[in-house]
Amino acid sequence: MILGLLAAAGLTARASETLSELKVGDTTYTNVVVTTVTKTDIYFSYPGGMGNAKLKQLSPELQSHFGYDAKQAGETEQKQAAANAQFRQQAASQPAPRSSAASPASELSWGTDLPAALNQARSEKKMVLLDFTGSDWCPWCIKFDHEVLATPKFADYARNRLVLVKVDFLRHSPQSSALKQSNRQLKSQFNVEGFPTYILLNDAGKELGRQPGYSKGGPDAFIAKLERFSKR
Repeated sequence: MILGLLAAAGLTARASETLSELKVGDTTYTNVVVTTVTKTDIYFSYPGGMGNAKLKQLSPELQSHFGYDAKQAGETEQKQAAANAQFRQQAASQPAPRSSAASPASELSWGTDLPAALNQARSEKKMVLLDFTGSDWCPWCIKFDHEVLATPKFADYARNRLVLVKVDFLRHSPQSSALKQSNRQLKSQFNVEGFPTYILLNDAGKELGRQPGYSKGGPDAFIAKLERFSKR
């Protein structure tokens, strides 16, 4: 039905195109605004935030509409994976930075075990921040990491107030089957629809608030939002 309306209007895949719904695997997004379409991915905004998906996960009709070519997409993904591997190898070979300004963020510890994080939060009288992310492929996740989570200001706040848990849905990096299953369960438990999503919990595991998608403003805006959540 959506494609019929698009075809009737003579539309082509482009930024600012709107879809009443977009089904990606088992997840359906509504009131979608397409921002970018590449050979492999579609990037979009929706009322819950911002997201992206692989074109190969869409229906055949939408794949055709957005010009998906499986061969070109496969070649592009191989090049991206090779570039990512080369970048990680180069980064690993670089000496550790000596600047004290970079050290607070690098000292932050992100766990993967929510029950253990809640136990720690209770003993230290802190809250738990869940980061649902795709750290090796999601552009909005990477952008927010760089602008907020990797900053010394957020690190100072987090050390005093938060226990950090990363729920990472990797595509190009190894991850154990047990962790993948645990992450899927958490995604379902907290009804997470897109990446990134940041959820603040009290030490009993009750949700205090969430930020779906990327948000501007840097660490100051994010910290202020977490503080507002904490008062609920």
